[in-house]
Amino acid sequence: MNPSYQQQTRDLIDGLKAVCASNGLGNDGNEYKIIVQTFLYKLLCDKFAYEMKRACPALAGVDDWIVGWQALPEEAQQDLQDMLPAETPRLTADQLIPSLFNRQSEPGFARLWDDTLIAIAVANNEIFAVQTDDGEKVPLFDRLSEYVTGSADKRDGFVRALFNKLVGVSFERLFEQKYDFYAALFEYLIKDYNKDNGGKYAEYYTPHAVATIMADILVPQDQRGTVKNVTCYDPASGSGTLLMALAHAIGEDHCSIWSQDISQKSSSLLRLNLVLNKLVHSIPNITQGNTILHPVHKEGKALRRFDYIVSNPPFKMDFSDFRDDLDSDANASRFFAGIPKVPAKAKDKMAIYLLFIQHIIASLKPGGKAAVVVPTGFITAASGIELRIRQKLVDEQMIAGVVSMPSNIFATTGTNVSILFLDTTNRDGVVLIDASALGEKVKEGKNQKTLLSGAEEQRIVATFNAREAVEDFSVVVDHAAIAAKNYSLSAGQYFEVTIAYEDITPKQFAEKIKGFQSRLEKMFGESAKLESQIKKQLAGLHL
Repeated sequence: MNPSYQQQTRDLIDGLKAVCASNGLGNDGNEYKIIVQTFLYKLLCDKFAYEMKRACPALAGVDDWIVGWQALPEEAQQDLQDMLPAETPRLTADQLIPSLFNRQSEPGFARLWDDTLIAIAVANNEIFAVQTDDGEKVPLFDRLSEYVTGSADKRDGFVRALFNKLVGVSFERLFEQKYDFYAALFEYLIKDYNKDNGGKYAEYYTPHAVATIMADILVPQDQRGTVKNVTCYDPASGSGTLLMALAHAIGEDHCSIWSQDISQKSSSLLRLNLVLNKLVHSIPNITQGNTILHPVHKEGKALRRFDYIVSNPPFKMDFSDFRDDLDSDANASRFFAGIPKVPAKAKDKMAIYLLFIQHIIASLKPGGKAAVVVPTGFITAASGIELRIRQKLVDEQMIAGVVSMPSNIFATTGTNVSILFLDTTNRDGVVLIDASALGEKVKEGKNQKTLLSGAEEQRIVATFNAREAVEDFSVVVDHAAIAAKNYSLSAGQYFEVTIAYEDITPKQFAEKIKGFQSRLEKMFGESAKLESQIKKQLAGLHL
């Protein structure tokens, strides 16, 4: 990774945000659309240039490759475009950044750019458009300048300022970078746009450590390069952090990505992530819509089933408006453990993650593997839907293991989380890891967050994949033992209790006993005072 190149790219992102802020769009609801779509436009232009120069190396050696391209005979120009890989955006010379930059002094420049964006979206609709759950296509671009209020001159000035940032850096070398570069760049790009904003479907950015652990356990190092032609799915994909880590572990050209998420913002961010990570071929499989109510990915009337599933679903939200629609014969097998009832109070705390877990189980192929982030309370709940789900996973030997993570691994929620690993071929017992003591506490804004070091991440992965029992850290338990403990998946319940013995003299023993007696007498005295005070308070009560 070239640090200066990464910094150059970050400076561009900061520059675009500064332009938005100076035009009254800082922290505006439409700012993320402008930033993400402008970044995507830049990415597509430079991707087109990169592929054109690869197809015709002579263009890379001229001062102005666009002029060199246009100087070719018309037939040669068409032949050159026909040589481009299928995932390359189709653009014309007039739509590229240098061509538009040279026209920025023209009146109506903002409208010209908007028209260009829409034309690119139409020409590339089949490859780059995300679909909704009712089959509509969500195009690549909006008319971005129209988010600026004011005169046409003000919008023209806004777009000129954006272009002045875009021409200052080339992304052509970016397409030679590796996954780690894309992951860091993407996280920086969306850091202001993927926070819990209090909406009905709050979006959380899954920490890189969680994504790495999930991918490295699902696809161990000794299997890298051997897994091919597989499907990877996330029913609550967000911006795609988990899917990108999984695809990188498998190999981007060895898998296809499938997803659904109710958020339009998340679907747009995921599309950008797919473009960055050389997974354009999977964009037609990305759907915006309500997975629980209207799952889109099917084979006939049955749910499509996948080789790998990763997910960090929303834990709680109010889904009372469609809860009864789920309670149908058609959903009986999918929601085998039940559907949470609507509480009289605190509807926003309805446990929707329980529906996502059941949906994931129903969507997993025989021989498939999955990793799901759940509240840690799920793994020990003594009754209800939680217990019924765990019973199925244990009795049918689908559970491979659980990793209980440190508190505050997510800065946006104080809920303790665990990662549930499913493997429909697992018959060798269940690996339970208590990683709650790992990590370093740091402040992130107003929130406290726990960061795992790379060594700690790999300790978790290595212990899990080796199926190793480590005192007070991990244990391997057979299915019958788990059933005997009410299907608890908490590692701590299976650790051996160790008794420490200490050689002491009779005098030391007497001193210890005396100390215990003294502390007990003090506690008994405090208890008696408290009891007397309570009695006085009760005696003073009158109807």
